[in-house]
Amino acid sequence: MIARERVRGPRSRLGAELAALIYIALVAEVATATGAFYVMFPELGALSHDVLTRPNGRWARAPIALMATPALTAIIGIFVTRAMPYGFLSVMLTVGGALIVIFAIRSPIAPAISAGLLPLVLGVKSWWYPPGVLFGTVLLAALSVGWKSLGGSGAEAPSESARDDNLSADALEASPAGYGWIGALMIFVALATIVATVTGLRFILFPPLVVIGYEMLGHPDICPWARRPLSLPIACFLTAAGGLVCVRFFGVGAPAAALAMAWGIAVLRVFDLHIPPALAIALLPMVMTAPTIAYPLSVGIGTLMLTVWLIAWRRITIVDAG
Repeated sequence: MIARERVRGPRSRLGAELAALIYIALVAEVATATGAFYVMFPELGALSHDVLTRPNGRWARAPIALMATPALTAIIGIFVTRAMPYGFLSVMLTVGGALIVIFAIRSPIAPAISAGLLPLVLGVKSWWYPPGVLFGTVLLAALSVGWKSLGGSGAEAPSESARDDNLSADALEASPAGYGWIGALMIFVALATIVATVTGLRFILFPPLVVIGYEMLGHPDICPWARRPLSLPIACFLTAAGGLVCVRFFGVGAPAAALAMAWGIAVLRVFDLHIPPALAIALLPMVMTAPTIAYPLSVGIGTLMLTVWLIAWRRITIVDAG
């Protein structure tokens, strides 16, 4: 299977990214026209970019899971948000429930964790939220299948470095081995929740951060940015700031969504990072109420905390292994 994996060349990749931007703009337009802002689920940015630029990647190869997993975790998020206020217990229950869903159906769609946590962080209690998420993921799955049939066979021959990058991304999105990392992730979520609650900066534990933690702590040996610990918080801060600026200048709508995602893609290109959830960070201001500079600052703090925790966890596991 790996030997047959094909990676798009520069021109094809640019076309795939343009398709992802058009898709996000379309979803944002639907959200604006209907008033159902929850249709603009930020992780759609991460999912659309990955499945379209990597049509044979893990997420693109699982269209049923792509459609179903975020909707299922969204149901958990709404249930918890309606039953409990934001706090330590509600966050832990939501994240834990999302992980159970992912493990139970063996889904590779880690961004579904964000779908569960988002309503709790934003205070969304409408039962229309899960169908809104399902609308976006069904549309994306259909687009992914169509994109693969139209452009998959025309992909350019991959270079050796491109092939290595693709295999690294695929490995990072695979289900983590073992169970020790789950404890490490939940400990981090607990600590971040406490800091967010004490400071009042709820977006220190912004939903995509848990997805990033899932990938980092679940695959500490292959995490591509582990050797550059400051690259993650800086890149995520910049994507958050860019998303905030887009919303401030263009309001909530298709132009702001497309520009915010384009900015996120550019930042990741500059830092040479494969972090799809960072694109969700750029889109989060689209669904926030009156976002301020506190948002990118909170993102920077949260990602810095995660980076420090990853370094500590790597050292703990190395000591234990020795």
